Amino acid sequence: ISVLLNSAILSSYFLNEKLNIHGKLGCVLSILGSTVMVIHAPEEEEVTSLDEMERKLQDPAFVTFAVLLTVVALVLIVVVAPKRGQTNVLIYVLICSLIGAFSVSSVKGLGIAIKQMLQGKPAYHHPLVYILVGILVLSVSTQINYLNKALDMFNTSLVTPIYYVCFTTTVVTCSIILFKEWSSMELGDVIGTLSGFCSIIIGVFLLHAFKNTNITWSQLMSSVAKEPSLP
Repeated sequence: ISVLLNSAILSSYFLNEKLNIHGKLGCVLSILGSTVMVIHAPEEEEVTSLDEMERKLQDPAFVTFAVLLTVVALVLIVVVAPKRGQTNVLIYVLICSLIGAFSVSSVKGLGIAIKQMLQGKPAYHHPLVYILVGILVLSVSTQINYLNKALDMFNTSLVTPIYYVCFTTTVVTCSIILFKEWSSMELGDVIGTLSGFCSIIIGVFLLHAFKNTNITWSQLMSSVAKEPSLP
């Protein structure tokens, strides 16, 4: 959240980029929604070895999720991005967010490998390490490429909050599926997660749908002050 706020403040100060009142409201709702989702997300199941991580990556639910993300990302990259990527901020941001799920999962697995090597175990002999390194390099390079394209084409104060909420949503969903976290979620956590997700959707809608509407808080207050009072 601090990265998001700092980016919005710095882009406004150094790049003279402004958010209208809808954008500011959408940014606040997106931050609140993401925060609620993270707060109500259950604790991750501890994975202590590469063999356990490999079994989880081969789970049918995660494989289905990974295939779905890959197909959607490829459709966006090959079909949608060349046609609408320069006019719709969501295209490049969604590509970065979907691919981000793979980078986070790879970092998790590599972290386990590093921990095992520090314990004196020959984790570098495990083929999963090299697979995760390849996925991490590919996913991070793809994210950097399309994030730079989004920042070149669109307002930084618009790209950053949308990217933050989409990335957070994707990563939390990936974590829930990979580590079977839904089985330990209570009703309050489920409601909180869904409420946060709905807030994110509304916030992103306000950020994107009204990005070209030039309305400020002072203009809104002045128009309210000019309205005739009721008898």
